[in-house]
Amino acid sequence: MIDISESVMQLLLAVIVAGPLLGAVAALLPAPPGLKGRSPDQAVLRHGVTVTGVVLVLAIVLALGFDHDHPSRMQATTDISWIPALGIRIHLGVDGISLPLLVLTALLTFLCALYSFFKRPAGGSPKAFVALVLVLESGTLATFAALDLVLFFLAFETVLVPMYFLIARWGGAGRQAAAWKFILFTLLGSVVMLLGLLLIGVKEGTFDMMALATDNGRGLSTSVQVIAVLAIGVGLAVKTPMWPLHSWLPDAHTAAPTVGSVLLAGVLLKMGTYGFVRILLPIAPDGMRTFAPYLAAFAVVGIVYGSLACLNLVRQGARGDLKRLIAYSSVGHMGFVLLGIATMSPTGVNGALFANIAHGLITGLLFFLVGALKDRAGTSDLDTLAEQGGMALYGKAPRLGGLLAFAAVASLGLPGLAGFWGEMLALFGAFRPDEALSRPAFLVFMSIAAFGTLLTAAYMLLVVRRVCMGPRDHEAPVLADVQGYEFAAWTPLVALTVLAGLWPAALLGLTDPAVQKLLAGGLQ
Repeated sequence: MIDISESVMQLLLAVIVAGPLLGAVAALLPAPPGLKGRSPDQAVLRHGVTVTGVVLVLAIVLALGFDHDHPSRMQATTDISWIPALGIRIHLGVDGISLPLLVLTALLTFLCALYSFFKRPAGGSPKAFVALVLVLESGTLATFAALDLVLFFLAFETVLVPMYFLIARWGGAGRQAAAWKFILFTLLGSVVMLLGLLLIGVKEGTFDMMALATDNGRGLSTSVQVIAVLAIGVGLAVKTPMWPLHSWLPDAHTAAPTVGSVLLAGVLLKMGTYGFVRILLPIAPDGMRTFAPYLAAFAVVGIVYGSLACLNLVRQGARGDLKRLIAYSSVGHMGFVLLGIATMSPTGVNGALFANIAHGLITGLLFFLVGALKDRAGTSDLDTLAEQGGMALYGKAPRLGGLLAFAAVASLGLPGLAGFWGEMLALFGAFRPDEALSRPAFLVFMSIAAFGTLLTAAYMLLVVRRVCMGPRDHEAPVLADVQGYEFAAWTPLVALTVLAGLWPAALLGLTDPAVQKLLAGGLQ
């Protein structure tokens, strides 16, 4: 770790949040400043790689300068009056909860920009593509750094427009309908969420999340907290996505381009669960205790439902699409995150935060791999692939097959890889939830969720068997194996999945002190 002054840390965080937005403006200029290429398209794509690379480097420097001895303390804080009449401020900061998500966002966006430089997006202007990706990155980073409720909401909404256009303009079949479904679901949820945020701000007389968390709901009656949790929770649950508010997700993932799917699964879904942890747990704890059993019930239904949907897809015919299958798997995996949050215990919430990061790494890798498979074979439909003579990736493209098998076993929660710890801690949290919650009910939820892990293993192993194994048909088209740029984009995700699985303390050491303080009611 390195010693960096607080003022430099403030500057780093401000540049990390605002830098991509400035880069998006520069991408729309006639020629990105200071960058040359064989063509304008190559220059703007290189600009995207440069901006996201700089943001990633700054995020790593911020992480190295972070005071790891006091991860519960909000650091690199900037607090500037923005709209004095309403008490709205530009208030930014990071602690052990938000820092990993900040770095994950910067990493995945850089890898997507690098992948797009070599695998150019078809169907639209590269200038618009790069600008939309950078706006999306800025909005996501601002969401994880915001410490004002209104600023959080604005950042939360900023990502919707670029993701809509990424799906609608660069997506595949059915992209228009999928993009409309995405924007309508998320906007309707956001309207309800805004009402809840305004209710808290008006009743407490401040939108400052640190002050609200320190007050720990003492200034809000139980009825106000219940209404606020219901309103805000609906908006967050749509973005997570929680069953039964998930129906936009499979269509969006199936239609989205590879980069869109990676960012949607890797970082955008985390914004919903982050909101539960950062806003509802410390600010409206009594309201959360009222709804926690219902949240847990929806979570475990989502775990089982997502797994059964995946089993159905991997076994059936026409709609057995790999991208759709991974989308449904996200419903199940995010169910474990919601279950951990619903326990309101340090163990469960730490498990939820760990599962968030693990899901971003593993599912991001899965969408990269399935996108590469679709580019090579022209389809990601399991039965169409079988009709082409069987994939047998181990024989036709052994590195690609090996990576797909690795990502699959990581997703099913194999011990020693990142996916294991988050789900296990969420189950442990359900075994012993917050004292105010019904332990018998949560033991039932734990049992159902544990059964869901068996279903997850079943469908992931079936995917590996159908796609990677089997006799090779020598008359089937030859597939290119992993290319150099793909290796560069995917290796960090593989390495971090292994590192987080073998050394979970690296992440839990950041989140646990911050979670302990958050649940006790305080961020300062």
